[in-house]
Amino acid sequence: MGITSFLGFTLLVAIISYIVSRKTDETSSEGYFLGGRSLNAVVIAGSLLLTNLSTEQIVGLNGQAYTEGILVMAWETLAAIAMVITAIYFLPRYLKGGITTVPQFLERRYNTTTKAITSGLFLTGYVVVFLPVVLYTGSLAITTMFDVPELLNVSKNTSIWFCVIGIGVIGSIYAIFGGLKAVAVSDTINAVGLLIGGIMIPVFGLLEVGKGSIIEGISILMETNSDKFKVIGGAKSSIPFATIFTGMMLVQLFYWGTNQAIIQRALGAKNLKEGQKGLLLGSFIKILGPVIVVLPGIIAYHLFEGNLGSADEAYPRLVSKVLPFSLVGFFAAVLFGAILSSFNSALNSSVTLFGVDIYKEYINKEANEKQVVKAGKTFGVLLAVLAMLVAPLLSEAESIFTYLQQVNGCYSIPILTIIIVGYLTKKTPAIAANIAIIIGAILYIMYIILDNTIMKGDFPHFLHVMAILFILNVAIMLIIGKLYPRKEAYEQQYTKEVDITPWKYTKLVGVFVCIIVISTYIYFR
Repeated sequence: MGITSFLGFTLLVAIISYIVSRKTDETSSEGYFLGGRSLNAVVIAGSLLLTNLSTEQIVGLNGQAYTEGILVMAWETLAAIAMVITAIYFLPRYLKGGITTVPQFLERRYNTTTKAITSGLFLTGYVVVFLPVVLYTGSLAITTMFDVPELLNVSKNTSIWFCVIGIGVIGSIYAIFGGLKAVAVSDTINAVGLLIGGIMIPVFGLLEVGKGSIIEGISILMETNSDKFKVIGGAKSSIPFATIFTGMMLVQLFYWGTNQAIIQRALGAKNLKEGQKGLLLGSFIKILGPVIVVLPGIIAYHLFEGNLGSADEAYPRLVSKVLPFSLVGFFAAVLFGAILSSFNSALNSSVTLFGVDIYKEYINKEANEKQVVKAGKTFGVLLAVLAMLVAPLLSEAESIFTYLQQVNGCYSIPILTIIIVGYLTKKTPAIAANIAIIIGAILYIMYIILDNTIMKGDFPHFLHVMAILFILNVAIMLIIGKLYPRKEAYEQQYTKEVDITPWKYTKLVGVFVCIIVISTYIYFR
């Protein structure tokens, strides 16, 4: 029953994705990389959420919630504010310029060197960190939750290899051979499944706590674990409250406003209205994110009385305990879809960055669009194979979720800096951006090395360090801009690729979203 429902749901997603995307011209850059600029609000919202939500969050954040409580919800709720800012500020400027990749804007604003450095940083982050981590955490979750070693009569390590290869191959087919539209459509269907499946776990968990009553379950959970429902983190917590006003918002702005793997969905919008509505719809759903990625961890803490050997076991163990057997196959398919989504979305963005920003610029300047797409696909195959080889080796790593957040700072803050300064100023030169991005990356890497070796955690919190480096990078750029300004002020040209008439309710809805987030913090203070 479980295997049948798993295969049925997974096959249904693949068939619908193929039917919907088959009319898109995949031989052109716009058709392959941006889905022919035809994505509507619902597809954009679904793809954004599934690209973001995967096992490193579902398992990792619930593991942190098991230890620290709801204060870790900042990773979810503050994302809603960042999505509002992206809808109001970043997206109109991106669509006005008709860009396919974020580095394309940096080339126009600064020079080709800036674009090359930025694309290189993005690709390094995807290759070395993100893709292998998604494969590994996804495979670990599937292996643990559904007892794959016993099912296949193999060792745990072998079962992880099997899962890595399965996820990698299927994700590659979507991302490399289907293009953005196939990825986005499959994401949307899986988003619906994940919302249903993800909400099932806390519902069944609360029924277990309340002996058949959800209301009673909530009451018991909050009364007996009141310390887990304090949103204000202390100095020793993973998210001290002060970091919300420093590096946390910068990380969110980078992720939702400038990260190629995320923003590419909004760049494929048929017009600005659909892009803004998609981002705002996603922000509403994001506010509900803690129900899926935080609450189950607290329920697990209550049910297992805090006696689990590892916090990362909280979610898999809860699923095994409360999920009815008849729903196991469906939940496995939903979880598989979430893992697949994060992998194929990052892979599709890597293919885009390589084809548009590197192959066309440095390898074959005369390449036509068909050649650019082909080169991107070839690179994608090599990248997927490399990620599949590296992923199982991560079994030696500790605290992968925190590791991800820390390491991403090597490129997130430098890139965010040059994009913001690029839009806010008109005469800051390319040399300022190139120096800032290199210095920012080097200083952050030095901080990570020193903090984990010599200082042993005695440095300020990594989110505070990100804010300090952001201010330093901005100062460097403005000083250089003052001393050596561009001869001509930069003016962004409207390419008329899509209609950039804004949705008239964007700011009103955005303010409403921000009020909800702030109210949540006030309630759980």
